[in-house]
Amino acid sequence: MTAKAGFRGLNAAQREIISHWYEVKGGRLVPGKADIDPGALRAHLASISIVEVDLRGQARFRIAGSGLRRILGGEMRGRLINELERDKADMWSLGLMAAIDRVEPVGGIIDRAKDRHAWLRLPLGSAGTSSFVLCHDVLLAHEVPEEPKGFGLFSAAPSGLAA
Repeated sequence: MTAKAGFRGLNAAQREIISHWYEVKGGRLVPGKADIDPGALRAHLASISIVEVDLRGQARFRIAGSGLRRILGGEMRGRLINELERDKADMWSLGLMAAIDRVEPVGGIIDRAKDRHAWLRLPLGSAGTSSFVLCHDVLLAHEVPEEPKGFGLFSAAPSGLAA
């Protein structure tokens, strides 16, 4: 099953990650963390993180790819999202909660001074009192995407279900 986004801003990596998410999810609401195959996403691992959100809304990076240091400003594995600069923490948190609340992939593009930050959040199964979200973040040149400017938020749905 392929995935289709509600806006034109998906890049090839995001399409591949969403397709994998739908494939391993099967007939379930969301896939489990253990269902994600790192080998299938090997080309994108540097830009992938997994964030754990507890019942109080505290979000902690459990895995953070090496390529995310440019966006995050350093190594974040094991650290709380609220340790990020305010604008980054706000963006990460909004995307996380939207993915968890909607129980579907969400993402967007943020224009920055020298580049664009393309982000994607995919909910994963819960474990006890925590929920997990697979995140993909990349920096793109300003010329690349074709979507609306600013802080976008889209939802991805299986083919035939997106508007």
